[in-house]
Amino acid sequence: MSWEVVIGIETHVQLRTQSKIFSGSSIAFGAEPNVQANAVDIALPGVLPVLNRKAVVCAIKFGLAVGATIAPRSVFARKNYFYPDLPKGYQISQFEIPVVAGGGLAINVPQGDFLRGVSNAGAAAVEKFIHLTRAHLEEDAGKSLHEDFHGRTGIDLNRAGTPLLEIVTEPDMRSSAEAVAYARALHSLVQWIGICDGNMQEGSFRCDANVSVRRPGQPLGTRREIKNLNSFRFMQQAIDFEVQWQINEITEGRAIRQATVLFDPDTGETRAMRSKEDAHDYRYFPDPDLLPLEIKPDWIAEVKSGMPELPQAMQARFQSEYGLSAYDAGMLVSQRETASFFQAAVGLTGASLAKPVANWMQGELSARLNREELDIADSPVAATQLAGLITRIADNTISNNIAKKVFEALWNGEGGTADEIIEKQGLKQITDSGAIEALVDEVLAANQKSVDEFRAGKEKAFNALVGQAMKATRGKANPQQVTDLLKKKLGV
Repeated sequence: MSWEVVIGIETHVQLRTQSKIFSGSSIAFGAEPNVQANAVDIALPGVLPVLNRKAVVCAIKFGLAVGATIAPRSVFARKNYFYPDLPKGYQISQFEIPVVAGGGLAINVPQGDFLRGVSNAGAAAVEKFIHLTRAHLEEDAGKSLHEDFHGRTGIDLNRAGTPLLEIVTEPDMRSSAEAVAYARALHSLVQWIGICDGNMQEGSFRCDANVSVRRPGQPLGTRREIKNLNSFRFMQQAIDFEVQWQINEITEGRAIRQATVLFDPDTGETRAMRSKEDAHDYRYFPDPDLLPLEIKPDWIAEVKSGMPELPQAMQARFQSEYGLSAYDAGMLVSQRETASFFQAAVGLTGASLAKPVANWMQGELSARLNREELDIADSPVAATQLAGLITRIADNTISNNIAKKVFEALWNGEGGTADEIIEKQGLKQITDSGAIEALVDEVLAANQKSVDEFRAGKEKAFNALVGQAMKATRGKANPQQVTDLLKKKLGV
């Protein structure tokens, strides 16, 4: 009999504010331990928390982006539990009335090598809508440090009070591929709308995967929660291992116990950390120091007016406005910086050259960025420079092969514009038909053996003649004109 995998994801998104959610302490990354935790963060007697307005704006933006309901009135609660890095003995969070409820996120699950990060333009994709249960505001805990303490544990409270938006899905995902596709889409969205920097290495975007298995049509199985996944690759590996482990346990007649587990990337295995608590174990009650959060319609309207065009809407526009395929448009809106680069370039080339711009961005430019491990925002070739290069290809000033040389020079900072490099290096394409015809005559006269081989039926001989013609002009002759004239001369 087959098994069905059931996955829900909880994501902790660190919000892009300057200070903590209930105090004025900085949240800058990399400070010395315990220098960014004040009396409010550790709840010393006599202090009162004050809600950070910008954190609320971030929550509103997210609610609008996913089509959720934004609560006109939500409540902060104390979530009571003890850990060494939670000095108050409770976390301020939201429980019964979260700030955002419902909504969802559409995902595309490419097939093939998607999970290994290999693009496949020809791969089919499965579309799916992932429903969200809620998104609520809360504060982060501190951090336990286990290394360099001679067997002891150190506590760094700099993160205590850092503003988080915890985003919880319904158990809608049925494979590690879907889970990773959702996590990638959410990661892109929160950066797109400017509420999170998305830095997974610094803990700004952390996922917990609730995984269970069942026979098709049966009730939900017992879930185990894989905590703190900060890599898409590790998420896939962790879920795949956990699924197989649970299937093996059930097959062997052992019951699955609800638990929190960690993934060890060195072994590729999950291991139980503690039994999993339920909501009643936390003894939630409204925080007496915080008034209910009230969000009026005019505040939502104000935030909405400043929202950027969302990825799905932009993708649809790129398809209708520029005639791009769903794949091309989807790749261009995968990051806001990529979409901005594309729009800036097309704004200079004109809509008729949108497809060549997309091709160069996903081809030569993307390859170089990946090779140099750079983001598009740090590209040595600006959108204006790429637009100038593509314009010169389109008007036959240079060929595609020469364009690659110009791109290389732009990448290496050898000139300000494509025009300057073309002029400086004498790369302008030869398009004079008389000059090209004279060149073709010379090539035919000097390569009689290739001519005879072609007439004898060897197609490769024709390519050799084209190569000789291009070599004679250092690649500057118009390749199509060379090909057409050779065919004419050879009676093809």
